Amino acid sequence: MIKHDGIIIALNEDGTALVRIVQTSACAACKAKAMCASAESVEKEMRVTLLMDNGRPAGYGVLDADKPLLEYKVGDEVEVMVQQKMGWKAVVLAYLLPFFVMLAVIFIGNGLLAMGDGATGLLGDEAKREAVLGTISLCAMALYYIVLGLFKDRLQKEFSFTAKKKNN
Repeated sequence: MIKHDGIIIALNEDGTALVRIVQTSACAACKAKAMCASAESVEKEMRVTLLMDNGRPAGYGVLDADKPLLEYKVGDEVEVMVQQKMGWKAVVLAYLLPFFVMLAVIFIGNGLLAMGDGATGLLGDEAKREAVLGTISLCAMALYYIVLGLFKDRLQKEFSFTAKKKNN
C-alpha cells in the first residue's frame, strides 16, 4: 500500500473529498536539503474516497441523510492510500509500454526503410533514415499518449485513491 499524508480542502456529498498532498523527491526528505539547491517538493490536489473506521466508503446515512456516516471536515489530516499494484500499473502504462512502442517502431521502421537498392535503402542516406525514424517514433509516442488520454475517465475509475482520518 502506498501512503501519503494530506489535508482535506473540500468535501463532496458523495463521500469523496479534494485532498492536498505534498509530493516530495528523495532529496526533499534529506536533512541537508537547506544547503542543497536540488531538493524539490510539489503540492498536488486529488479526489479521494473517504473511508469509515471499518474500511467502508463514507457516504451519507440511511436514517439521517444530512449527516455523513463518519464526520470529516475541511482541514482534517488524512492518510491517502493506493494499492501498490496500481502504482506499478501506472508505471507500466506511463513509461514502460510507450518505451517498447517506440523501440518497436524504430526496429520495424528501420527494417522497412533499409530494404531497397544497395546498402543505403529507400532513403538513400543513413542520416536521413535516422531522422525519419526519430520523427516517426516521436509521432508514435504522441499517438500513444493521445489514445491513453481518450481512456482517462476509465483509468481514473480504476486508479482510485482512498483516505481515512490520520491517527494522531
